[in-house]
Amino acid sequence: MLRRIVERAEQRKARLAFLDGSGSPLEPVARRTYAPGGKAPIQGAWHRKGRISAIGAVAVSPALRRPNLVFRLLPDDANAHGEDTVSFLARPRGRPRGPMTILRDRGGIHKRSRVVEAYQAKHPGIEAEDFPGYAPDANPDEGVWGDTEYPRLPSYAPEDTRELRLRLWDESSALRQRGVVARRV
Repeated sequence: MLRRIVERAEQRKARLAFLDGSGSPLEPVARRTYAPGGKAPIQGAWHRKGRISAIGAVAVSPALRRPNLVFRLLPDDANAHGEDTVSFLARPRGRPRGPMTILRDRGGIHKRSRVVEAYQAKHPGIEAEDFPGYAPDANPDEGVWGDTEYPRLPSYAPEDTRELRLRLWDESSALRQRGVVARRV
């Protein structure tokens, strides 16, 4: 199925955009510990509400064949909605550049939203395809958020969402600059 999607995009000379979203809470993500065997480690933390959601894509140009990470951090404590997907796809000028094939997970904000459907109807150069339900590893954008959150921010406990936002921006930008995305695709 994925091969068919890629071949169709190549025929159309369309950019591929692997779309996904993620959220990072204020609570630290616990990873490895050095607790003695059989002893559960206890990490002191207080209950804090707050999170930063993000929407992003690993986009591959048909001409350059080089991946690029594009992302947007949403306002504090916001859930992503169809309007966020449309805003992300529209880019600053209100329309996408050239044909595009969007590969998305089966989440409702990308697929069932009337706003997203209306946007796609206005832009026939955009085709959207769903990843198979059994292949989340095929989406390189899943790996981007995993690379940002787990190995880079384990046990990180920011004071507030402002600090978390700055760190997420720095880590995501660093991934883009280091070309980590290029190795993931």
